Formats: sequence, structure tokens, C-alpha cells
Amino acid sequence: MPATNAITADKLARLIGLPHAPAIVDVRTDEDFAADPRLVPGSVRRAHGNVSAWASDYAGRNVVVVCQKGQKLSEGVAAWLRHEGIAAEALDGGAMGWAASGLPMIDEAALPPRDTSGRTVWVTRARPKVDRIACPWLIRRFVDPNAVFLFVSPTEVLGVAERFGAVPFDVEGDGVLWSHNGDRCTFDTMVDRLGLISFPALTRLAAIVRGADTGRPDLVPEAAGLLALSLGLSRMFSNDLAQLDAGMLIYDALYRWCRDATGETHDWVSHQPKGRTEVRA
Repeated sequence: MPATNAITADKLARLIGLPHAPAIVDVRTDEDFAADPRLVPGSVRRAHGNVSAWASDYAGRNVVVVCQKGQKLSEGVAAWLRHEGIAAEALDGGAMGWAASGLPMIDEAALPPRDTSGRTVWVTRARPKVDRIACPWLIRRFVDPNAVFLFVSPTEVLGVAERFGAVPFDVEGDGVLWSHNGDRCTFDTMVDRLGLISFPALTRLAAIVRGADTGRPDLVPEAAGLLALSLGLSRMFSNDLAQLDAGMLIYDALYRWCRDATGETHDWVSHQPKGRTEVRA
């Protein structure tokens, strides 16, 4: 039974990846974090001692606060946030409880350095189609909700990465970690490297993205549909960021299908009201 104003790990795991998931704030001390430098997916580290300085950043949001064991630090920060009018809960059992449940965690070492505003910054080729929309969706939903994405000319990706402290993805080049690997696409690489493979819905979604992105729409039945939607979106928008915003909804819907609706079918007859009398001519 979770404490008052607490959320269980299983319940939070069901919310992560959804467009209206709570903000997750990790307030472990540096010492506690060093003992296990892994993060609950989508969480951002903040110092518990200056919660009054950053509380307003979460105005209007639901927040889940994570400390080592789900005790004084998370309960205190959550209480302070509620004092500021912000809906906040502590993660029951904290990071240790989450890890003990076998739920996915992201190794901090796998993430790129953050900018002065605490955001990860990524750069890729302009005019995205599949991978370059799917990967930003994955990062914003499971890694860094405030991530910045720069879309530039293909020849300038690596130069922009160097000059602006951005991480290149879905591009070939020396030292580029986040790209295709054999017959697997960049989305596969991110799911694997970030330790998200134990989210079953993401592994199912990865197969759809792979089929659409690597010229194998017959890999899974849904890949052809994603390819069609992706190409259609690319022709609707001349602004890459506007296209990304629109594409987020497509991947939100696909993720929910992968998680909750793969066994559901639909036809005209099955959705007619029961007991309806057929009218004959």
C-alpha cells in the first residue's frame, strides 16, 4: 500500500510515454545517484535543496518526485510543490524500488551532455521522413521531454554538432553512435542503447519503424501504413519542426496501439448497436 500522496512504480510505468505523462523529477543526492547513476525514463535531475527556486517551472503540471527510497527527500519536495499549487506525488519505494521491480532505467552515461538549461540537444538532416521523426518522439517521451532538435542540411550535420554542442543522429560519420546498424534503423539503436527494450510496446513499435524506414514495408503489416503517413506528412509541411509536432501525434497513437490494442479488430457490423432491427426494402 503506497503512502499518502505517493504513486506506485507500476502505475507510473503505465503513464510514461504518454503525451500527458507527469513530469518526473529526480532529487537524489549526488552521493545516492553516484551509487546507481540510472534514471527512471523521462526524469530530470533537480536539487532538493532549492526546490523553491525551480518549483514554478512545473506550474500547471502533474509531477512525480523520485529520491533513493521514496522517503524524506521526495516526500518533502512533493509537499513543497503542493504548497506552490502543483499536483505532486512521491514515487513509492523511490529509485531503488523502481529498479527492484525490474522496470527500465536509463544509464546517465548513455545520454549526451545537457546544455545550460538542462536540455539534451540533437542535430540531424532536414526534411525528415520516418526515423528522424520517430527518434525525436522517443527522446521526448522517454528520455528528455525538453530535448531540442536541429534540422540542417545533410552536409552540415557534423559541423553543426561540433559548433553547437549537439549530438548527431540518423547520419553517417566517424564517431556517430546514434545511427543505423546493419539492417536495423536509428530508432532500434536508441531503444537498445537507452535500455528501453524491456518496454514491450517499444519493441513492437521498433519493428514498424524499421520496416517503414529501411524499404521493407512487408516486415510487419503496419509498416506500409506508417510509410504512407510519413511521406504524406513530409509533403504537408515545409517547416521541419511543424512536421515533428504533427508527427508526435502519429507516434503517440501507434504506441498506444502497440501497448493496448493489438488484439482489437474493427468492422462495420461489430460496431452496430445490439438488437438493431434490419430494415429490408
